[in-house]
Amino acid sequence: MLRVVCLCAEWCSACRAWRPDWDALAARHPQRRWQWLDIEDEPDLMDAVGLDIETFPTVLVAREGRALFLGAVPPQRAFVEHLVARLADADTAPAGVTPQAQALAHALWQRQAG
Repeated sequence: MLRVVCLCAEWCSACRAWRPDWDALAARHPQRRWQWLDIEDEPDLMDAVGLDIETFPTVLVAREGRALFLGAVPPQRAFVEHLVARLADADTAPAGVTPQAQALAHALWQRQAG
């Protein structure tokens, strides 16, 4: 199953404004697992995987613990839908997916499985 995670922060006004659209995407695409992850609530996880998110919103797209994408995205439904659709059939991570993105995808997969 494809997992789509928005890395955000409660203090971020762009994140708060984006949340209703994110929830609408989740409702429109229930075949995917959508998650809203406030990085301020997860400092140990962010430190453990070596990620310092500087731009919001940042989205992780992963399948079975393998990152397919991690990056800042414009807070637009159409953009995220296109990104997710493009990655839905990817068997391997595209070039440029960092070890930190892979570590985050793996950690979130382990939480789900655990």
